[in-house]
Amino acid sequence: MAKSITTKKIAFNLIISVLAQAISLIVTFVLYLIVPKFIPKLEYSYWQIYMLYAGQVTIFHFGIIDGLILRYSQYDYEELDKERIRSQFKFILVLTSIFTVIAVVAGIVFCGGATRIIVVFVAVSIITKNIILYTSSTFQLTNRISKYTIFIIIQKLSYGIFVTVLLICKVQNFYLYCIGDLFGDAIAIAVALFLNKGMYFGRSIRGVEIFKETKLNIISGVMLMIANYSVMFLTSGAKMIVQWHWDEIIFSEVSFAFSVTSLFLTFVAAMGPILFPSLKRVEEENLPEMYKNIRGMISPVLFLALLFYFPGCWILNKWLPNYSESLPYLGVLLPLIIFSSKVSLLTNNYLKVFRKEKLMLIINLASAAVGLSAFLLCAYVFDSLTALLICVVAVIMLNSVVSEIFVSRIIKKSLILDFIIESIMTVGFIVIVKLLDLKYGCIAYACAFLLYCAVNYKYLVSLFRKLFKKKKKLAKSPAEIVEDITVETDEHTD
Repeated sequence: MAKSITTKKIAFNLIISVLAQAISLIVTFVLYLIVPKFIPKLEYSYWQIYMLYAGQVTIFHFGIIDGLILRYSQYDYEELDKERIRSQFKFILVLTSIFTVIAVVAGIVFCGGATRIIVVFVAVSIITKNIILYTSSTFQLTNRISKYTIFIIIQKLSYGIFVTVLLICKVQNFYLYCIGDLFGDAIAIAVALFLNKGMYFGRSIRGVEIFKETKLNIISGVMLMIANYSVMFLTSGAKMIVQWHWDEIIFSEVSFAFSVTSLFLTFVAAMGPILFPSLKRVEEENLPEMYKNIRGMISPVLFLALLFYFPGCWILNKWLPNYSESLPYLGVLLPLIIFSSKVSLLTNNYLKVFRKEKLMLIINLASAAVGLSAFLLCAYVFDSLTALLICVVAVIMLNSVVSEIFVSRIIKKSLILDFIIESIMTVGFIVIVKLLDLKYGCIAYACAFLLYCAVNYKYLVSLFRKLFKKKKKLAKSPAEIVEDITVETDEHTD
């Protein structure tokens, strides 16, 4: 079995992840805030349609990769049965290739114009996105975070450089930006063939054994995959309905608002998968306190991030006046970062650690069902885009709170006061955005945030005291400082 992992090691892994996400953030900034400046709205809309559907294609591994993560994440690389793992890669490659061929033929025969191009590129992404997911998952489950970081940096930089060249050359055709995404995948996969070759090349189990292993992985992982996708559907499903019901220009404006929101989620979204194999190696009696500590650290930061909406809107309005209609949508959607972060970083990982995939599936499927019903009602009955976006936030908030209620019962920690405070802050932010202009809205929310800090002053004081305690701390590594903060926070929360 793998060696046990310490808070120090988790902190080190998270810090490395942050470095990778710094690169990712720069690329995302270019994609979401620079490209819209230089290409027409219609071309941007087509590009975003491709990105929307290409983001869904990893469902075609049918839970095999999730099963690998659940069944093998407690092992180090040297301990893995690589013949079994490699057999799953080959099975996924064949399976996704079949779906790609079918989708390409269907797109060419039944579609025309921009839709045909989008369908073909999405079909190709079925292969690339699933290989990317398999590669990143095998890095994460064996806790080889440094190689995972290189892999992510290569993928993002390749995509970012490709898009930058297009911008320099003043290219406005959306399909070349789609090719850039596939190009980034291809370069990352080529690098992974060297960094992770033991997971691709060599002998693998054969015949009936492959299907037995695949069956075990699907049985173990399909519920987790459906649970994950049902949560993702709360945003992607809403965007699909916007694309179906409203025109391409409105879709481009809504997509822009979602894209800016995702900028805030870049760091947190990447830490979630890295945290899971680390939590699997933590002693079970330490998991409850670790949950409180991580939650206590991220909540103030996320609420502070909402404050940047107000100056950010002023800057975006100057930089991208064509997307000024997106700013009210952004104000409604931005609180997603509070609850999406908790789901991806904490509740989903803890439910997986305690092997509560079935519970996670029920919660997420129920949320998706409620969300889909609400989205369709808002679009096709009330024809209200604002109501649809408010429903997106409300359903994700409901999903997060319900998930945390079950986690709190498992770890025997009360979070009721936290739920109440966070709900008030979220509703307050949306009301402020809708009723006040940027200047007075910024002042009102700043006051609300200061009140939030006052309510939580004991924890915040302990955190800052440790961060700035004595100059000798400067000699310590970032990982050691994070570990010290966690230890001291334990003492204050007891």
